[in-house]
Order: sequence, then C-alpha cells, then structure tokens
Amino acid sequence: MTFNSLQYAAFLAGVLLIYWRLPMRGQNLLLLGASYWFYGAFDWRFLGLLLCSTTTDYTVGLLMNRRDHERWRRTVFGCSLAVNLGILGFFKYYDFFSGEGIRLLHHLHVDLAPPVLRILLPVGISFYTFHGISYTFDVYRRRIEPCRDPIAFAVFVAFFPQLVAGPIGRAERQLPQFRSPRRRPDRAETGRAVGLILVGLFKKVAIADTLAPYVDTAFRNPTQQGSVTLLLSVYAFALQIYGDFGGYTDIARGSAALLGIELPLNFAQPYLSRSVTEFWRRWHISLSSWLRDYLYVPLGGNRGPAWATYRNLIITMLLGGLWHGAAATFVVWGGLHGSYLAAERRFLPAADRDAGRPWSWRRDPLRAFATFNLVCVAWVFFRATGVRGAGHYLLRIGELRPGPVDRNLVLVLAAATLATLAVDVTARVAPRPAAGWRRGVAYGAMVTAVVLCSGGTPVPFIYFRF
Repeated sequence: MTFNSLQYAAFLAGVLLIYWRLPMRGQNLLLLGASYWFYGAFDWRFLGLLLCSTTTDYTVGLLMNRRDHERWRRTVFGCSLAVNLGILGFFKYYDFFSGEGIRLLHHLHVDLAPPVLRILLPVGISFYTFHGISYTFDVYRRRIEPCRDPIAFAVFVAFFPQLVAGPIGRAERQLPQFRSPRRRPDRAETGRAVGLILVGLFKKVAIADTLAPYVDTAFRNPTQQGSVTLLLSVYAFALQIYGDFGGYTDIARGSAALLGIELPLNFAQPYLSRSVTEFWRRWHISLSSWLRDYLYVPLGGNRGPAWATYRNLIITMLLGGLWHGAAATFVVWGGLHGSYLAAERRFLPAADRDAGRPWSWRRDPLRAFATFNLVCVAWVFFRATGVRGAGHYLLRIGELRPGPVDRNLVLVLAAATLATLAVDVTARVAPRPAAGWRRGVAYGAMVTAVVLCSGGTPVPFIYFRF
C-alpha cells in the first residue's frame, strides 16, 4: 500500500483531530504511532530496520556521555556508524557492488560469483539513517547533549511528514521541538501551512506528473527521437524532478507546521542560481549542508592547498551521488557536480558564487541560463538507466538529428516553465504569501490546475526511491 493525495489528507486530518487535544507526551506518542503506521503502509517488514537504527543511535548517545574518555567515545560512535552504514550499505548497495565486483573479476579472468540477492530497497532509508548519523556525530563533537527522552528521539527519527523523502533533520534544531510543548498555530499560520501544502500539490500534480509521460517516452526510446525533442525532454525532466521533490518538501513543511513543528527550508528557487555553487545552496539544502558539515569539512574542507579543496569537493559530490542510488549513473552525476564546483572555485570570483548577491538584469539572466544547462547535462545521467545510454542521449542531441516534435510536449513544457517561474519569482520577490484577494485568486488557480491534472495515472514521488 502507498498513500495518494486524498489518503494522505485524510490521514493528516485524522491525526490533527486528536493531536491538539493531548498534552505534549500524548502528542509525541500519537506522532510516533502515526509515523510507524505511515511507514508500515509502504512495507511493514522494514519497521524493524527503523526501530533498530533508532534504538542504536539513542543508546549510543547516552553511552558517549557516560564516560569522558576520548577513545571510549570514538569507539561507541563507531558502533553507531557501523549499524547505520551497515543497514544502508547492505540494503542499498550490496547488489550494486557485488555485481560490479563480478564484472571486474571476470575481466581479470577470475571466476567468482557472490550471490546477487535482489534486495528490496526500504523506502526512505537514506533519510532516516542520515538523521541518526547527524545526531550521534553532533553528540560526539559535543555540539548537543544526548537526548534522554526515548519517545521524543524516536519521533525525531520517524516524524512522518519528512520520513520518506526529507528534508534531512538536524537534532540541534528539531529535537528541542519534540521535547517542549508546541504552540497551536494561529489563523494566519494555519493559512500559510495550508498554502504550502497546496503549492506542493500544484508542483507535484500540475507540473511534475504532467511532464512525466513525455520524459519517460524520450528516455525510454532516445534513438527514435529527434535532437529537439530530446533537448526539450531534458528540460522537462529538470522541471519534473524539481516539481516532484520540491512539491513533496512543501507538503512536508506545511503538514509539520500544522502540528506545530518547523522543518528546514529545502529549496530556494534553485533554477534562478547564477552558478553551480549557488545552485547547491538552493537545491536540496538539507542534503548539501549535511554533506558539507559531516563529509566535506571532516575531509579538510577548504583548509590547505587549493588542490586539496578541489579533491574534497569532488569526493563529497561523488559520495553524494552514490547516496542517491547504487548505480554508476549517480556516481557520474555526482562527479560532474563535483567538477563544476571545483572549476568554479578555481576560476570564478567568490563574489560571483555568493547566493545572497543582488540580482543584476544586465548579466545574471545569461549566467542563470548557463548554470541551468550545466545542471541539465548532469540530469541526463541522473535520469538515464545507464552511463552508456546517457552518453548516447547527449550525443544524439549534439548531432542535431531531425525528427518530429510533439506539439503537446512544447505546450506542456511552456506552461510548466511559466508556472515554475511564477512560483519561484514570486517567492524570491515576496517571501511571504500575498494577502487578500490576490492569494485567493492564486490558490483558486492552483486548485483548478490540480483538479484538471489529476485524472491520469498517479506517479510515485521520485525521491521515494532514495
């Protein structure tokens, strides 16, 4: 079983009906039960993994604080890493690495065949293991005190709005919200939360799901398409994955706000970025900041010679690509972004990499378009089923092969582009939602679009695979 939009709305409404009638501990118990039921609806067999990861990290946090000896703390912290990375590695990467190992040995004329288990990937495993790792890492570095409330900690790990696709939570910011009484949102805050959910549904249903069939067709049979169709389909996928993942994040943040919990911002108009460096400060912000704090900085960050900084950037993004999936395509995608970041660090002045720099209409539109196209080249590898297929896809675009162009693709892509720009430019210019009749007109248009675009086959959220 999985949740569609109506089922999720009914589920959230049912939780809210009881939630604000309970004291804080009752609220946490309700959230914990609802979160485990929500996760079990995808596949109840994986609830044990979630419970194992949660129990390990909670226990490790307490044990690290029991003794002040550094060797003890390092050993206990290593146990948390071993469990979390062991679960993640086995369920997500065993078949990939065993398959690659078989092929390598075959080239070396060694006949060895470890079993390929065809392991089913648990939904959201990358997200909740990263929750636990960030918590134990911060306790180890003494940035936070260990949590002594097992229920609050379990809710932090399993909180259902963000459980299966983020944003990736930080214990120092979210745990205190589960350990203290929540304030019921007032009328204005409730309106903003519902507005976030509606915007998320609009991005997912009216933009992402509408573009999905055209993207699927192009990437399934690229040899049967002309160069223009293939290029337009890359742009369509860029908007699809943004609408899909950004839409999920908006729904998660709006749902959490109705429960009195603030989730971190995960997207900030990424396709208006004027450099790839700025793009990663605006795209999947919770992951990029996690990689920065728990991987890039421990590797050395930008301390040391320039070549070491470039190396650290590339290694971080390679592992970030591998986090997304056990496939060579994700590794290439991460490697491309690491190379982009290293090249910008080398050749682009720091002022031009600053995400907070005011927009210049004289030069920034061209830079934003160039950045968008660099990101789209990498998206081909992210979307393709294999590295060779991605290479053929890009080669066919470069060959400028003629072919018919689907008029519907052009119209749907143009409408999706205008809708995405309207949402993002509005958010950039006016961070707070419009009031009065303007908001009513905007929300009415979104509801109409969602209803009109809801008749097709439901498309699962892309990041549910990760």
